[in-house]
Amino acid sequence: MAEVRIHPSAVVQGQLLGSDVRVGALACVAAGAVIEAGVQVGEGALVGAGVRVGARARVEPGAVVTRDVPPNAVVQGHPAVIVGYVDAPAPLPQQRAAAALEPGVQASRVRGVQLHTLREVQDMRGFLCATEVGQGLPFVPQRCFWVYAVPNQQIRGEHAHRQCGQFLLAVKGQLRVVADDGAQREEFWLDRPHLGLYLPPMTWGIQYGYSEDAVLMVLASDPYDPQDYIRDYEEFMRHVRSAHQPAREPSA
Repeated sequence: MAEVRIHPSAVVQGQLLGSDVRVGALACVAAGAVIEAGVQVGEGALVGAGVRVGARARVEPGAVVTRDVPPNAVVQGHPAVIVGYVDAPAPLPQQRAAAALEPGVQASRVRGVQLHTLREVQDMRGFLCATEVGQGLPFVPQRCFWVYAVPNQQIRGEHAHRQCGQFLLAVKGQLRVVADDGAQREEFWLDRPHLGLYLPPMTWGIQYGYSEDAVLMVLASDPYDPQDYIRDYEEFMRHVRSAHQPAREPSA
């Protein structure tokens, strides 16, 4: 069983939940803070009173955490902001540039997730981009909504859908999206209006790093249904594990 490791110079007044927690030299976890299993608190970092750091998150050295940290997030700075997610490789600049060149669909390491490069027409009158059901859009949309004016330090999403699929496009500005199927995690940059990201049902999705001018358009395969949402990551993981358990054979 993994152990809790606290450097002798660290000060921990908050509550540590679970195992495999690491607290580095001169770090401080204030009274009332909660540190969940698998968290790493770096050297000289401060976790403020009442803050909850989600499971497997990583607080970088010197970070000052004043807000709750989601599971698997990597935070740094003063005040700390999310700069990435554990085990979610971000595309390199050359990969991002290549993805935007030719129309087509790229598979992801995350089950069922696809990055779509839509056909873009450019001429002296301006640019035009379109897609059609069956020709690029993987479902018939039943709902459409926009997300905008999101402060850079805020995150959106943090949920999965049981039945609903989604198609995300940054029609203006840019943002980062993390997709997670419970076994694999990957980050995508939506920074061109002709890049679309398909998130199938039972995919945990997170959006963060919005530019000031970002407008995210989302097409959904189903009408809004609050019962279709899974908003707790541990509950999502329980559903994933249950779906992959072998069926029991009937007793004789």
